[in-house]
Amino acid sequence: MSKKLFTFISVLLIFTMIITACSSKGTSADEETIKIGWIGSLTGDQAVWGTCESNTVKMLIEDVNASGGILGKQVEGIYYDTKGDATEAVNATKRLITQDGVCAILGPNASGQAISISSVLEQYKVPDISTVGTNPKVTVNDDGSVKEFNFRVCFIDPYQGAVAAGYAYDRLGLRNAAVLYDVASDYSQGFTEFFEKTFTEKGGKVVAKEGFKGGDQDFRPQLSKINGENPDMILMPYYYKEVALSANQARELGIDAVLIGGDGWPSEQLMTMAADAIEGSYIVNHLDFNDPEVKPLQDKYSGKYNLPMELNGYMAHDAFLLLQAAIEDAGSADPVKITESLTKVSVQGVTGVIKLSPEDHNPIGKEAAIVKVESGDYIFQEKYGLQ
Repeated sequence: MSKKLFTFISVLLIFTMIITACSSKGTSADEETIKIGWIGSLTGDQAVWGTCESNTVKMLIEDVNASGGILGKQVEGIYYDTKGDATEAVNATKRLITQDGVCAILGPNASGQAISISSVLEQYKVPDISTVGTNPKVTVNDDGSVKEFNFRVCFIDPYQGAVAAGYAYDRLGLRNAAVLYDVASDYSQGFTEFFEKTFTEKGGKVVAKEGFKGGDQDFRPQLSKINGENPDMILMPYYYKEVALSANQARELGIDAVLIGGDGWPSEQLMTMAADAIEGSYIVNHLDFNDPEVKPLQDKYSGKYNLPMELNGYMAHDAFLLLQAAIEDAGSADPVKITESLTKVSVQGVTGVIKLSPEDHNPIGKEAAIVKVESGDYIFQEKYGLQ
């Protein structure tokens, strides 16, 4: 064999080994462990939720492994901080798939981040289950087609906005609404759009609509304009930090309108920052925090981490149960097979029965829990669906 031919064959063998190694990334089907990724906000304003999500997943993986794992294999969780940023979410997703070889991803805990990773999931054919990504675009394209590898365990903004409007009009008898919303948030915009549509269709009137940008500290100019229209309610469809600031400032301005929000509100942080200002407010939530059936999970979490369980922990719990059922149904940690199983399985979660629709990858038939803030606690009022 000539020296040139030997060199050529050697290079060819090395190149083949590299290609084979690279092609094995992105799936844990033949690994000794089943690798599951999680992405979410561990720093920034949403860190309280992301921390609870990741802690919950870690706790569940420990329990599963102690019971023998999934399909007889131990489960490994791999976690990345998105810092509340869509670009970071994309980068984290790529790392989980191409470097860590996960079979599926849980999270992220915000719509903008969940939407941003769609193309990466499609490219590598790995499924993701968003926990609280409520914008319709998380799982459905603009043309109405479903995103094959995007799923979620929460209801969506059109439903949430419509429920808030229906409850305000039908149950609370409110007729004149003001809206204060975050113009830079997919979540806030979607919630607002469908609240307005349903509220006005029922006969209500939106007397004022003011916007701000996430991170703003002073809401008094917008609230002063709202106050001039004398609304009997203000919709605040955004996250707890801005809710606390704007609610406190509204009360300082003498506004006594009923405040209504969605699943961006519930947090122990909100109670600490704005307990008096939000007293008597109503929230569209995913579950009743005081339901005896969720208490064992609450107690286990708080006992392990010495922290109260936030909304996102319950959603992460249900997402993990769904993924576990899909892996077992697939009989494999192959991402494509798991994707196919995600719309076949059904699990009883703490937020209800989780069964995903093949048409839009949303949970079928989930009702909202209406919660009222009373004496520093979230008090369940009723399960409420669209009327």
